[in-house]
Amino acid sequence: MKYKIHREGQNIIFVLLFILLVINIPAYLFIEWKVIPVVFIVISSIFFLLVVNFFRSPRRYFKGDHANAVVSSVDGTVVALEEVYEDEYLHRNCIQLSVFMSIFNVHANWVPVEGTVKYVKHHNGRFLAAYLPKSSTENERSAVVIQARNGDDILVRQIAGAIARRIVTYVEPGEHVSVEQHMGFIKFGSRVDLFLPLDSEILVKLGDKTVGGVTQVARLKPRNNA
Repeated sequence: MKYKIHREGQNIIFVLLFILLVINIPAYLFIEWKVIPVVFIVISSIFFLLVVNFFRSPRRYFKGDHANAVVSSVDGTVVALEEVYEDEYLHRNCIQLSVFMSIFNVHANWVPVEGTVKYVKHHNGRFLAAYLPKSSTENERSAVVIQARNGDDILVRQIAGAIARRIVTYVEPGEHVSVEQHMGFIKFGSRVDLFLPLDSEILVKLGDKTVGGVTQVARLKPRNNA
């Protein structure tokens, strides 16, 4: 598994490195009691490494059958798994499968199903803690609907959290997408909801850990048109 810095973090990391150098070099050169600049350097280094770690972007490949697989969009913990009524696009009862990301998880978002993008919409909103149920409909969020290969419409919702302040969505309506493709990125703590057909076979349970682009969380039912 190879790692690189995600494009969303490259400018941030460069600017942060410049700021830290501007602070630490003069401190080391002009403060005679070297304990203080050394402490500055240690704290700055730890903070810089945490930011670099946040924007890491591993290259991942799903090894299973893509046809009816639903793959986790993100790294994190399954915090919701229940039947709900989805009222933005699908207008029907669905299984909501939600994965919460901490600031220590990879925050790239992978496409969960292979298919064609039908709908993309960003909503402004609040910044409640992303693990709260009402964050799904009240927080800043982006919704993406993908028609899977079997004909089912799958809604994916990127949700900003208490710390997150920017959601990026790359896919566009009409685009064919695969589970090895980045769908977007959410900066600094967040959550992703999947809304699946009621007859989907769920392969995870509450509290399970997922790996984005790797962990299969559900299997869609084959249809006659699949």
